[in-house]
Amino acid sequence: MSVREVWKLAGREVEVKNLNKVFWPEHGYTKGEMLHYYREVAPVLLPYLRGRPLTLVMCPDGIGGGCYIRRKRPDYAPDWLPYLLYNPKTKSGRVPLILAENEAQLIWLANQAAVEFHVWSSTTADLAHPTWLVLDLDPGEETSFATVLQAALAVKEELASLGLQGWPKTSGGRGLHVWLPLEPGRYSHAEARAWAKAFAARLAEKSSGLIKLPHGATHRGAGVHVDYAQNGYGRNTVAPYSLRAKPGAPVSTPLGWDEVEAGGFAPADFNLETVPERLRRRGDLMQGMWEHPQRLADL
Repeated sequence: MSVREVWKLAGREVEVKNLNKVFWPEHGYTKGEMLHYYREVAPVLLPYLRGRPLTLVMCPDGIGGGCYIRRKRPDYAPDWLPYLLYNPKTKSGRVPLILAENEAQLIWLANQAAVEFHVWSSTTADLAHPTWLVLDLDPGEETSFATVLQAALAVKEELASLGLQGWPKTSGGRGLHVWLPLEPGRYSHAEARAWAKAFAARLAEKSSGLIKLPHGATHRGAGVHVDYAQNGYGRNTVAPYSLRAKPGAPVSTPLGWDEVEAGGFAPADFNLETVPERLRRRGDLMQGMWEHPQRLADL
């Protein structure tokens, strides 16, 4: 029997349905649990989504039933779901890109089976200039998570030597992301990408094989690759507090550098069940990022 409810959110009535449908079969987590998760974390998730085009990973039959990518606002969306008309280079005509500004819009999208929320690094107000830069630490298949943490600390130390600060989070997979907030309107996407590549090359020279520049498939072999190509016009990164369509319902979770230094945890420790309680205890550990826009150092 399909379970349906109507939730009152941001002045709207949003129907949520199929709440007992299993989305993560290994652990039995349901669509209803996913929706309740997004409702609870909305106050900390939405600041990373607002005003940014979204890329969604849709899993209508759960993570084992086949997922797909959605960027275009569906024709059947309610008129209160916002969008940005965008001219992609690969298509003729304008495409309505999905936006989410409030809790009602977030839950409507999640009810359509959006499991993952990925965001642009620039906003609709200024698509040409990113407001953050991403250092994506992507481990090879032979690399332990402890080694990823070691690489993240090397990133932190090198950034500090340049007078810069980064904010770490788990990717929700085996890697880590370090975000650097940028001065608004200062850098193009190409400039941010070039800087990230130069920074990665600088680290690779110093790290004795720990950190590498990507060449071909980044998941092969040992070491930690810095995927600088995550920076670019129209590229997107999984948002903090987004679930992932992976076994165990992991969450891309902000970390404290103290946690990175201490280690002793695995990415799977941060999931649909544990993150809400963690937020109640520690709050949003990336929140301070918004107060520290930075100018990149010359390399």
